[in-house]
Amino acid sequence: MSGRIVIVGAGVAGATAARTLRNEGYTGEIVLLGAESALPYRRPMVSKELLAGTVEERRSLLQPADFWAANDIDLRIGAPVESIDPGPGLVWLADGTAIGYDTLLLATGARARQLAVTADRSVAPGGADAPLPVHTLRGRADAEVLRAAIERDGSLLIIGAGLIGCEVAATARGLGAEVTVLDAGSAPLERVAPAVVGDFVRKLHADNGVAIQTGVRLAHLAHAGDQIVAVAEDDRVWTAASVLVAIGSVPDTSLAFAGGLAVDDGIRVDERYRTSAPGVFAAGDAVSRFDPEAGAYRREEHWNSAQAHGAAAARSMLGLPAHAAETPWGWSMQYGRNIQFAGMIQADGELVVRGSIESGDATVLALRDGRATGVVAIARPAEFRAARDLIGRSAVLNPGACADESRPLAEALALSGQS
Repeated sequence: MSGRIVIVGAGVAGATAARTLRNEGYTGEIVLLGAESALPYRRPMVSKELLAGTVEERRSLLQPADFWAANDIDLRIGAPVESIDPGPGLVWLADGTAIGYDTLLLATGARARQLAVTADRSVAPGGADAPLPVHTLRGRADAEVLRAAIERDGSLLIIGAGLIGCEVAATARGLGAEVTVLDAGSAPLERVAPAVVGDFVRKLHADNGVAIQTGVRLAHLAHAGDQIVAVAEDDRVWTAASVLVAIGSVPDTSLAFAGGLAVDDGIRVDERYRTSAPGVFAAGDAVSRFDPEAGAYRREEHWNSAQAHGAAAARSMLGLPAHAAETPWGWSMQYGRNIQFAGMIQADGELVVRGSIESGDATVLALRDGRATGVVAIARPAEFRAARDLIGRSAVLNPGACADESRPLAEALALSGQS
C-alpha cells in the first residue's frame, strides 16, 4: 500500500500507529504531527518521574530519538493542527501549512476537565487581574511548571482523588510539600477501585502525611495574601500556595467536530476505528468506539488502551484484521506501592479478596453473576495477569476457591470448571 497517511497526535496512540504501519509493511509516506515541542514520550511518567524530575529525557521517550528518521516517519513536533477538511483530504497546521492525505488518523487524546467554581481574583496580591495559581496536568510542560510551583511555594491543594490526584500527592510529598487532597466522591480511586481499596489508599496517604478529604463539593476559590482559599459548599475552608485540578479529562474532539465528523462523548468510530468520514480513522483517548459484543459505544482513557487502539487502527487502515480488543487495564505507583486494575468493578457486584488489603498485599476480584468482570491487585503482578486473562474470557468462578490463599490463583480458578 502506498500514498500518504497523516497522523494527528504524537501520544502513545499516534506513535504506536506509526510504528505498527511500518512493522506491517506499509511503504508509503507517514507524517506524524505532535502539538508539543517534545519527542513522543511516556505520559504515565508525567505525574510521577517527570514531575519529580528523577528521570532522564531519553528514558521517558516512547522510542529512541533516531527511531523516527530511521523508519522513514516524518515526525513534526511543535506542529499543532488548526483544522481538517475531509472533502479534499487536507490537514491545516496552525502556521498555515496544508498537508494532503490519502488516509487520516486522529489521535488527539484528551484535555484536562476544568473546575466549575467561582474564582475570585479581586484580592490577588498581584492586583485584580492576577491569575490564580491553579494548575492542570496533562503533559511534560505542565509537570515542569507544577514542580517549580511546588519547590517554590511548599504547599499544594489537589482537587480530585483519582489516579492523577493521588499520584501527584505522593510525588509532591516526595518533593517536601505539604499536601491536602479534596474529592467530591466517597473514596479515593473511586472510578477504578472498590471502596475497600480506596480505604487502603486513604490510609497509605495519611501514613505519609497527606489528608484525603472526600465528600467535598467546592463552591469558591479566592486569593488571601499569597495563599489560595478553597471554600466548600458546607463552608469548610482549606488554604495552600498552589492548586492542582485533577478531576478527570474530556476527549479532545474539536478538530473532528469542526470537520463534520460524528462526535458524542468522543469521536464516534466503529469496531475497525473508522469515523463517519471516508478515509478518516481515530484512536486513543479521544474516541468512543463501538463494542459489537456490548452493542454500545465505549470510551477508554488508560495508556494501555490507547496503545492497543493505535496498533489496531493501523492494521485497519491497511485493510488487515484488527486484533481482538484486550481487557482495559492500568496501574498506579504511590509511595512505592504498585496498584494495578483491569476490567470493571460494579457497585452491585460481588468482591472476593485474596490476601490482606490492610497490609498492602492483596488481589480483589469482582464478580457479576459468577463471571469475572474486574480486578485490583496491590503488589501482586502475577495474580493480576492471571485475573486479566480470566476477565477477558468472562470466566465463571467459584468464589470460595478463589479466596483460598492456600492454593495458587491459577489452581483456584481451575476449580471453577473453566479450562
